[in-house]
Amino acid sequence: MRVTAGKTLAGLALAGYFILALLLLAVLARHRGGEPVAPAQPVAFPHTVHAGRLKLACTFCHVFAERFPRAGMPPLATCMTCHRSIAVERPEVRKLLAHVERQEPVVWQRVHTLPGHVYFTHKRHVRAGIDCAACHGGVAQMERVKRVRPLTMGWCVTCHRLRGAPTDCATCHK
Repeated sequence: MRVTAGKTLAGLALAGYFILALLLLAVLARHRGGEPVAPAQPVAFPHTVHAGRLKLACTFCHVFAERFPRAGMPPLATCMTCHRSIAVERPEVRKLLAHVERQEPVVWQRVHTLPGHVYFTHKRHVRAGIDCAACHGGVAQMERVKRVRPLTMGWCVTCHRLRGAPTDCATCHK
């Protein structure tokens, strides 16, 4: 059998695409369900103090979780409720104060993301009595917040089945 240069190049290109696809799948698998994602934040917020030692409810800061699909980040005014007079000498609180003085929001790095075709609402889950730790883990003990659950379709469907929640496609997909 005779192999032409064209067939050889086509075979190499196909092999290259296959290897590229495998690498892409490996990266996606690692990002979605592998090692915990724990990005550095512009202000090192100590959940160990606020949610841990002080036992503030998640919804004290993430007020939108009870009323909207996204929990959102607290407005700086929420932080300043206490930090206008408490721990103002600490470097991280000084960073917050500088943002307030400049009227500039803190640009937090996302830890938890879902694909765009997934419809997820915190409001439904909070109102159903699902503890935040079920998805977000023990944030009160984390020095730096990290993603500890894969938040994949299989993981979510398993949770829905265990709780007797709907599992039809339209529940979560747009």
